[in-house]
Amino acid sequence: MKLIYFAWVRERVGKAEEDVVPPASVTTVAELMRWLGGRGEEYAHAFEHPKSIRAAIDKSHVRPDTAIAGAREIAFFPPMTGG
Repeated sequence: MKLIYFAWVRERVGKAEEDVVPPASVTTVAELMRWLGGRGEEYAHAFEHPKSIRAAIDKSHVRPDTAIAGAREIAFFPPMTGG
């Protein structure tokens, strides 16, 4: 699946996007964030406060407990404000 990072998540990870194959034990967005946080210092820094990160699967906003099976694209971004 393709992961896309926006704003400070992208800055901390050090890349805008990447393709990953998480282990079969990773089944939800929250588990994916935990797994990513264990991939290195930059990921640990980016995902150290998972409640402050929002996610979208295939361009639809989702909750952390949403299953990732079949996802083609998952995006991570900080909360947005309007104006």
